[in-house]
Amino acid sequence: MSETRMSETESLLEKIVFGLRAPILLVVVALSIFFGYQVFDIEVDSNLKKMVPLGHDYIRNFFRHRDDLSLGNDIRIAVENTQGDIFDKDFLEILRQVSDEAFYLPGVDKGRMKSLWTANVRWSEVDVDGIRGGEVIPPEYDGSPAALEQVRQNVLKSDHLGVLVADDLRSAIIYLPLIEFDEDSLDDDKKIDYKLLSEQIETGIRDRFESEDVKIHVIGFAKKIGDLIEAVKGVLVFFVAMLLITFHLLVLDSRCVRSAAVIIVGAVMAVVWQLGIVTLLRKAMGEFRQGELWRALIEQYPTLEPIQFGIDPYSMLVPFLVFAISVSHGVQYTNEMMTRVAQGESDMTAARNSFRTLFVAGLLALISDAIGFVTLWFVDIGVIRELAITASVGVAVIIFTKLVFAPVVMSYIGVSPAAVRHRQQKTQQVNPVWPLIAGLTTRPAAVVSLLLALVLAAAGWYFRQDLQIGDLDAGAPELHPDSRYNRDNAFITANYSVSADVLVVMVETAPMQCSGYPVLSRIDRFMGHMENVAGVDSTASLVTVAKHVVTGFNEGNMKWSSLPQVPAILNGSMIYLPAGFTNVACTLVPVFVFLDDHRAATLERAVQAVAAFARENDSNIARFVLASGSAGVEAATNQTIAEAQLRILLLVYGVVGVMVLLSFRSWQSVVCIVLPLVLTSLLCEALMALLGIGVKVATLPVIALGVGIGVDYGIYLYAKLMRFLATGMDLRSAYRETLRTTGRSVVFTCLTLSLSVGFWIFSGIKFQSDMGLLLTFMFLWNMVGAIWLLPVLASFVLPKQQDAPKLPAISATPPG
Repeated sequence: MSETRMSETESLLEKIVFGLRAPILLVVVALSIFFGYQVFDIEVDSNLKKMVPLGHDYIRNFFRHRDDLSLGNDIRIAVENTQGDIFDKDFLEILRQVSDEAFYLPGVDKGRMKSLWTANVRWSEVDVDGIRGGEVIPPEYDGSPAALEQVRQNVLKSDHLGVLVADDLRSAIIYLPLIEFDEDSLDDDKKIDYKLLSEQIETGIRDRFESEDVKIHVIGFAKKIGDLIEAVKGVLVFFVAMLLITFHLLVLDSRCVRSAAVIIVGAVMAVVWQLGIVTLLRKAMGEFRQGELWRALIEQYPTLEPIQFGIDPYSMLVPFLVFAISVSHGVQYTNEMMTRVAQGESDMTAARNSFRTLFVAGLLALISDAIGFVTLWFVDIGVIRELAITASVGVAVIIFTKLVFAPVVMSYIGVSPAAVRHRQQKTQQVNPVWPLIAGLTTRPAAVVSLLLALVLAAAGWYFRQDLQIGDLDAGAPELHPDSRYNRDNAFITANYSVSADVLVVMVETAPMQCSGYPVLSRIDRFMGHMENVAGVDSTASLVTVAKHVVTGFNEGNMKWSSLPQVPAILNGSMIYLPAGFTNVACTLVPVFVFLDDHRAATLERAVQAVAAFARENDSNIARFVLASGSAGVEAATNQTIAEAQLRILLLVYGVVGVMVLLSFRSWQSVVCIVLPLVLTSLLCEALMALLGIGVKVATLPVIALGVGIGVDYGIYLYAKLMRFLATGMDLRSAYRETLRTTGRSVVFTCLTLSLSVGFWIFSGIKFQSDMGLLLTFMFLWNMVGAIWLLPVLASFVLPKQQDAPKLPAISATPPG
């Protein structure tokens, strides 16, 4: 776009905005009320499908067999006797009451529930007459010492030690498999309400039965999601605290309450609009899902299925970013207007001139922000794609609520006399730091700075070599290690032979062939293969049950712990098969591979071992298919993140570089603005490695967001620098004037952005805390890099003063 056409566009926009001030304000108020009303209908979305990469082969296989078997969505409630073992009359009575209460929890598959008090938990032993057994707690149990001793003996004879009863005999587990409802159904009765389930566990079980003598420990995917939803309630407190602190900082910086109020109101308005539009999108999506067009679309693009525009723990970062970006734009507009009023312009004239100066450049900056968000769409995980859409919506509303709303309101109310006097005093003062930084443009200082930047880049590259893909913490990595859920998980892992990290390999067979010797012998070899892989603790499958039963039929002699080739004997062992080891059609056998942890290296070794065995042994008899279980889902997510990491990084830098090139029409601008961002990205990845933060669903968006928003510092400073160079100044003088006029605003904007996301460091959700820490680091370092390295690079790549480039056809724009 030529300078003439751009000026004509600005002139037309200016006439429309300031010629229709009253109608614009009425429209803004009306839309704010409308969107505010919609916000009350916002919903928390915990859909499992949006958390996983639906396009990955592992996940497609998982959902293809989801109706055949229950593959891991369950709850385990461990009831602990802190005063002794479980063979106590009072404790067993409490265990019975907890078991009865758990039976009526919503979503529980009552027929498959297991507890020492349920009839399907049995013991067996081999004696001279064959195999005999019964219920672990028999119907005639009366709590007498003899009955308690009988229960003890039954537990020791059963297979439930380490599974339903702790290895130290001081606690017992109530196992609650959940019925798999359709999470995409619009009928609430067909969904598992994780929030309600978690609340009933807390109020109906933990609060009711926990005491000094009895402790309750609960784990499971549904409970973890419920705890995440509970932790999200603290986000509102963070937002209010951020709002109040930002308002006070604005007043301290400008000495103008009215302009600070306009900035805050405009920022809150942007958040309300963004949340209201997202709520409307969710309602529209609900209607759209009812039609045939949606079904046809999903058949063509199945990865779009989980997008429902509900609020989740990941997308809750977006309102904070929208608020911060809106505040930063408002700060720059009010600062520009105050400067003009201090120079003698009227409120209306200053408002119009500020609008003329900042609108187009501000629009370009917002487009740059949006690009950082849009690149996230190319990650095949629903929650990240929703983040990309909702954040882009937030940037779009800022264009109207801040670039239009603020100028119109400020043209009415103006700035206070105290603010004008404060600005005049500040203009006369000289910050001693700015001339020192401007001195970096001299060749000796520039060489030293460049060498220091190269040292930092080399150090960042060195430490980032330890950066890993995936979660690195034990337990639920979404929550802090000292969270109640992870303490419960640590207790159960330490006291039971149950690993929370389970890789389920699905063995597909011909109909009614799953229990035949040809299939089971292959599964037996596969289990032996996997048990020799580093990081694999143990395995279990239909073969495990068959060997155990055959051994029992032969007086418990372990020499018989093998698969018989005689069909009659093998079929006889299937009589005692528990639920969950095959499907009804006998076409699927799950093999449970219990892992030591869910670190990326462990998961990758396990899935590579499965893939290697499958390549050599798959046939029309049996196919070994990956993957289900918590470890299977994490392995698929890690592989998707690993594939997307470099692509997203190159994409966001490529697009930002093109935007800078189009804006300033010089390759020097790309070098001066983009290279400091690259240093920040390297240092951020090094920080992640040092802090033990892996690249995962929560942290992958950080780089794109940090680059997309952080580039505005460089755009702002470089645009100002070019204007001063165009007047004939040398580089050092031009940069000194750039910092004198804009340095304070850049620093204040950086603090505002950092403060907005910095509150997340105190979140009860660990990945939100990680995102807040990393984004705060990137915003701060992007500012440092822009102020420090931009003049250093400019001293090497910009032509001499007499050949300085002409002023580009954009205006200075607010960072963020």
